[in-house]
Amino acid sequence: MANAWKRERTPKILLSPKNLFYLLSTSLLVFSLIFISSKNLTKPSKNLTFTFETHFTSLSLTPFDCSTSPQPHPIIANIVENLKHPFLYSLSDFGSLPDKPHKNIVRLLKGKPFRKPDISATIQGVLEGRERDGFVVDVGANVGMASFAAAVMGFKVLAFEPVLENLQRICDGIWFNRVGDLVTVFEAVASDKIGNITFHKLVGRLDNSAVSATGAKLAFKSNEEIAVQIRSIPLDEIISESDPVLLLKVDVQGWEYHVLKGATKLLSRNAREAPYLIYEEDERLLQASNSSAKEIRKFLSRVGYHNCTQHGTDAHCTKN
Repeated sequence: MANAWKRERTPKILLSPKNLFYLLSTSLLVFSLIFISSKNLTKPSKNLTFTFETHFTSLSLTPFDCSTSPQPHPIIANIVENLKHPFLYSLSDFGSLPDKPHKNIVRLLKGKPFRKPDISATIQGVLEGRERDGFVVDVGANVGMASFAAAVMGFKVLAFEPVLENLQRICDGIWFNRVGDLVTVFEAVASDKIGNITFHKLVGRLDNSAVSATGAKLAFKSNEEIAVQIRSIPLDEIISESDPVLLLKVDVQGWEYHVLKGATKLLSRNAREAPYLIYEEDERLLQASNSSAKEIRKFLSRVGYHNCTQHGTDAHCTKN
């Protein structure tokens, strides 16, 4: 028994013509599959990498390309608290580390979610129950707190933001929330004219940057302000008459009147097609940009928005 392994026994299974036929057929099939697979490997697969898709194009302005933008480090992101449709957003303001960190960093270290921005809950409340058959336009998107609130509900978003650091955080959020096929971003100031405009970026408080230097420094006089050139474009140049818009949100530190004037065609649509309008109505910021709440209300009345209600510093307007 000890030398039994030395016995040479040719397996009968290999000698059978029938089994030889099956073996050759199987081998040919395997080699064919390997050959076909090797051909397919030369073609890039969409499932291998995450891509930022934009389904909204304009001859006047090319969307911001997140895939080619350098990203800042570090990245600190977390889920937003107490929203029916939760999302993640990337924090751009870290505060003064390590002595005085941003309140959301403190909450993160304590295991708490980021504090809910009011605008996120407002956007989701307005859109709740609506058909996803139109765009949400977010002018002054900052880091995307309104954009992502809409996108995670399945709505397509056009976001306008002139500050590169904020655009980079929006790109973070597009990746975190897997909404690359829903959010299209434009690096531009929405205004009433096409061209270039001087924009004032406030160091350390990117949420308060503004077209007006006075408006940018109004609440934070000690912060350094940097003037940069940025593209300006009316919304009517981006949004065609055939594009349905459900909601227009404008928060641009006093530049609201110019944004709304540049959207005259959009806002002049009939009541069934005109967007629900939310805009910041802060009299001090408006005056810094040589406009006023009264001037805005008068303009809105001319295009048919007669129903406006105040919600803190925001105005909500609809047509009958």
